[in-house]
Amino acid sequence: MTRPPAPRRETSRPPAALIVADPPVAGACLPGLQPLLGRDGCARLQAVLVRRAAAWAADVAPGRVFVAAEGVDALVPEGTVVFPQSGQHRGDRLIAAVEEVFVRAGPGPLLVAGTSVPRLSAGHAAAALTDLAEGCDATFGPALVGGFYLAGLAGPQAAVFTLPPEVWQGADLLSGVLSRAREHGLELGLLRYERELRAPLDVQALVADPLAPADVLAVLRDAA
Repeated sequence: MTRPPAPRRETSRPPAALIVADPPVAGACLPGLQPLLGRDGCARLQAVLVRRAAAWAADVAPGRVFVAAEGVDALVPEGTVVFPQSGQHRGDRLIAAVEEVFVRAGPGPLLVAGTSVPRLSAGHAAAALTDLAEGCDATFGPALVGGFYLAGLAGPQAAVFTLPPEVWQGADLLSGVLSRAREHGLELGLLRYERELRAPLDVQALVADPLAPADVLAVLRDAA
């Protein structure tokens, strides 16, 4: 039997945006790029990526921007709510951060992103918000390596992200999230695929991209 289309969801509240980020500290970020950029180069790159992600959040959710990270206050726009992460592993920290934002911001659509896609745009946000407005409970932007770079959430959806710690570190992350969502009968949407900046091959691809951001390229060329 074909499932009927989900009813359009009325979203009277403006969206909020949450950036979940590693701190831009040498040895604490971008481990896959350390052989290429070194620990200090990765820290400089992470600072640029945090700044870009927070600026994106302020553009798509003005006045409702949250960043779950430490040591980033100087990198985010004025008015951003910064709070530390809590939890034993990546999934726990994401669940806690999402729940924190829903408590602080109240109901309404939430966009959740990391810092690994330098070309994250307003178009990505618009596509996610359209999915939510058309009745999706959650929508995800798939990453080429198997995770996701953006999530749009109509509610906290903690059960969707409750996965074993090892799944959060592997290539089956998105498939695990989608399976959990289907188990709970959620209506899902998918955005376009994007390459994350995680390994030396990703750096090569970004450097060859004519639309790559100049601030990111400057760090890569200086450190490589």
